[in-house]
Amino acid sequence: MEVDIVPVEGELNVGPQHPGSGHMRIYVKLNGDIIVDADLDVGYVHRAVEKLSEVRNYMHLIPLVERPAILDSIHMNLGYIMAVEKILGVDVPERAQYLRTLAAEVNRIASHLYGIGILAIFLGHSTGFMWGFGDREVWVEILQALTGARVTNSYIIPGGVRRDLIPTIKEMIEKAIVYQRKKVQDWYKIFVKNPNIRDRLENVGVMTRENAIKWGAVGPNLRASGVYYDVRKIEPYAAYDKVDFEIPVYKEGDAYARLLVRFEEIEQSMRILEQVIKNIPEGNILSDRFFKQIPPTRLKKWWEGQRRVVFPGYYASFRPPRGEAISRVEAARGELVYYVVSDGSPHPYRLRMITPSYRLIYVFKELAKGARYADLVAIYGSLDYFPPEADR
Repeated sequence: MEVDIVPVEGELNVGPQHPGSGHMRIYVKLNGDIIVDADLDVGYVHRAVEKLSEVRNYMHLIPLVERPAILDSIHMNLGYIMAVEKILGVDVPERAQYLRTLAAEVNRIASHLYGIGILAIFLGHSTGFMWGFGDREVWVEILQALTGARVTNSYIIPGGVRRDLIPTIKEMIEKAIVYQRKKVQDWYKIFVKNPNIRDRLENVGVMTRENAIKWGAVGPNLRASGVYYDVRKIEPYAAYDKVDFEIPVYKEGDAYARLLVRFEEIEQSMRILEQVIKNIPEGNILSDRFFKQIPPTRLKKWWEGQRRVVFPGYYASFRPPRGEAISRVEAARGELVYYVVSDGSPHPYRLRMITPSYRLIYVFKELAKGARYADLVAIYGSLDYFPPEADR
């Protein structure tokens, strides 16, 4: 009688069509069901944003730099504009700074709910997936009402923002906070405290504090490993130095801690939104330097009538002075860095971005080693990796 011999060691391609790989191919080497090594083949959604920026003027670049993290576009927009403003030497009105903070926190909540929904479907929890995307829709609607756009919001412009906060949007945010706080309790009952979910995430993909620092993790993944680091606290921008909020930190460093950090950050974002709505100062939403260039007829129609800013002619192809600037913001997935160099022409001489998901490529590869194959998607989902953000 012949017996088939099953090799102990083997190799597997996961993706790029696999539902658990996203737009990425994961090449896994196995010994039994233990992952010996994992190579991440990225680049399936490459957009070449950094190279394209060398032939686009500064305003045309706004929707382009948002695309790598299309579901966190406010932060991509904000980081880029902050770097351009440093070169231009522009002051931003305080009301506009509050509005930037408001838009950023609404986007952070929407992005976290997206990540949690994806993690849920990776674990086979379809209710969590539908709840994540359903709840996210509430916040996307707010961003759409505030910015006039649903996907790439392009809300932040040099010197301010495009639209003011009107009473209708305030009411939408207040209702959304009441809804989300109640819904988070349901989330904990059906998902976070679910024994099956805890079994899939606790002590899985453990990243120690030392490794998190050594591997370059950022954002919620870094804070879930016991590191208190958040750009909003370390180097405040927009109106973050005027609002009170906490930075959730866990010491466990496993996939479950990364989930808990994101849920607690949603609550902290809602705290920030309440303070912004309550304390936002009156005033203009665009620097006087640009506001004075808008023709009076347009001001009367758009600003006085609808609280919107119409671009002055300056924005069409302005030429910043020679110089370079670096900006940092705390995006939903962690620290986002922009480096912009101006040679005095209408478009950047160089633009570089370091995105949180780019750093996660190495983190994911290291975390996968030694894990069971069945835990691969749990580790992946818990990191909230977004492939286009890494490809950029």
